[in-house]
Amino acid sequence: MSPSWAGVFLRGVLMGAADIVPGVSGGTMAFITGIYDSLLNSIRSFDLALLGKLLRLDIAGAWQHVNGGFLLALLAGIATSIFSLAQVVSWVLVHHPVPLWAFFFGLILASALALLGEVERWSAVPLLSLVAGGAIALFIALSPVVSLDIGLPGVFLAGFVAICAMILPGISGSFILVLLGMYGTVLVAIKSLDLVFIAVFAMGAGSGLLCFSRLLHWLLHRFHQPTMAVLTGFLFGSLAIVWPWKRALAWVENSHGERVPARQIPVTPTDFQVYTGQEPQLWFCLGLMLLGFGLVWLIHARWGGARSA
Repeated sequence: MSPSWAGVFLRGVLMGAADIVPGVSGGTMAFITGIYDSLLNSIRSFDLALLGKLLRLDIAGAWQHVNGGFLLALLAGIATSIFSLAQVVSWVLVHHPVPLWAFFFGLILASALALLGEVERWSAVPLLSLVAGGAIALFIALSPVVSLDIGLPGVFLAGFVAICAMILPGISGSFILVLLGMYGTVLVAIKSLDLVFIAVFAMGAGSGLLCFSRLLHWLLHRFHQPTMAVLTGFLFGSLAIVWPWKRALAWVENSHGERVPARQIPVTPTDFQVYTGQEPQLWFCLGLMLLGFGLVWLIHARWGGARSA
């Protein structure tokens, strides 16, 4: 049974809340709340058939073609979450980052374990796919920052790659922008309303979204088990990104001119205290991990697996 308007809206709220935090993907929320297939189907419906309906002024047909009610409810939820929670989450991320990462660590760990159940038949291929997905996400998490300073083609490419990452469970689009050396540049362009930059970036993101959603949809329907295993591996590998205790190896400037970590490696709570001089808040963080873990299992129990519509 398809989720109600209110159910889709609430899923959008969860996706928006996840996207606010760098290193956490809204695609993860779509996956564990059972709307991932519906989301991919709606995105890939922006095609020539839709253009034909619009040219014939068949608005009702175009709306039905893209599952407009679903997209409207989802986008409304995402926007509501971003505008209502952005300031709160941003403040917590600046002033209490370790507990926040601990909460998301528990959330993503539970998500990965829940998605293991989506792989119905384990054999050599799904196992290798799981390991490959984890290795790719881990490689991305620990990669050094590169410079994509090649003008507007680099801006287009950054938008293309970042949006592909954003719809993948476990990989954050904003984190990819950091690795490409474009995170601060994009923030400055948005803040200064650089319309040329924003337009090129948006074209790259739109192109990436239309292309990659079709590829994912094809993979999920032709090679469902290995693809599910790879996506689950992405979640396990992304745990390195949201591990609460990290040591910064490189820094970038955000839109306010403040230095923020660009490359970090996980360390033990004890080493974290040695390197940063900060209290690791071990027991508090473990409690938040359990809270995040429990919330995901409640969501998963309420809304079912990733393949439900």
